[in-house]
Amino acid sequence: MPAPESLAHRPYEDVQGLLTGTLFIALGTLMFSQAKLLTGGTAGIALLISYLTGWPFGPVFFAVNLPFYLFAWKQMGKGFTLRTAAAVSLMSLFAWALPWGLAFERLSPALAAVLGGLLVGAGLLMLFRHRASLGGINVVALFLQERLGWRAGQVQMVLDVLILLAAFGVTDPWRVALSVLGAVVLNLALAINHRPGRYMAV
Repeated sequence: MPAPESLAHRPYEDVQGLLTGTLFIALGTLMFSQAKLLTGGTAGIALLISYLTGWPFGPVFFAVNLPFYLFAWKQMGKGFTLRTAAAVSLMSLFAWALPWGLAFERLSPALAAVLGGLLVGAGLLMLFRHRASLGGINVVALFLQERLGWRAGQVQMVLDVLILLAAFGVTDPWRVALSVLGAVVLNLALAINHRPGRYMAV
């Protein structure tokens, strides 16, 4: 059996994981945005602010995550925090750039909720696999998983639903319901596929 050291990710593997994961998440978030849906986490908070103010999502998302870096540095370590900062920056960049080259002329909100949730969930799994996150609630969920053994997906699902309940003052109930569906799809992907102790190559 290979020694644990040989299973650790190499730097170029971390770079590939961060690039691919954040691209998947940015694409899923673009689908949410195009369908006027919401999501949980700091991305959901940034979407709410973007809908209310008209400010672009990318810079708002970057700013919303800034307060969580100190918590991540103290609780999760320097390496995790730097990888998370890189992931947030990449996500903000992709979210800003994707609409320049990709638009949906016809997109069912229900389809956007399911596909967007799956894309964001798959992207987050890639980030978690490489010891990174998108800051905010992801950091809190991973911290509780490592310290208390709570599944990150289940923790994030509860927090995401609370955030989505705040959306009733911003959009219609049907789109809020579809947004909840997207959050459930996303977090089920995390709860099923990301469990404490399952992965060795970190």
